[in-house]
Amino acid sequence: MSDLKTRVTEDIKAAMRAGDKSRLSVLRMLSAELKQREVVEQQTLNDTVVMAAIEKMVKQRRDSEKQFTEGNRPELAAQEAAEIVVLQGYLPQPLSAAELAGLLDQAFAETGAAEPKDMGKVIGWLKPKVAGRADMGALSGQVKARLNQA
Repeated sequence: MSDLKTRVTEDIKAAMRAGDKSRLSVLRMLSAELKQREVVEQQTLNDTVVMAAIEKMVKQRRDSEKQFTEGNRPELAAQEAAEIVVLQGYLPQPLSAAELAGLLDQAFAETGAAEPKDMGKVIGWLKPKVAGRADMGALSGQVKARLNQA
């Protein structure tokens, strides 16, 4: 069992003991997602798979939060934001803008990317290095903009 899954299981127990219903609800959703991946998709749960599941859930909640905000439903947007905070507690610290810029420079230097068709090379190089520490959608946009300037 992965360290992250073990931590989630222990945190579920702690939330139950503390009577923290909102945190417990989020952790149970995460646990259900992990079981789904383990049983239905037959994935071995290592920390990488668990982080991917958490990232997916965070992205879904960000999308929902945006839609609720646009739909003038602040109470539901606040609930989504609270769930994001709980989930992000299981992800590593995000990279700073300077660290991301450094990795982008390194990726371009090592892959020799110079035109838009090289985007896959750059993303392929970056993905394992930023897993769980950067929004791949935003990062992809930065790579695309930089390649279009070249």
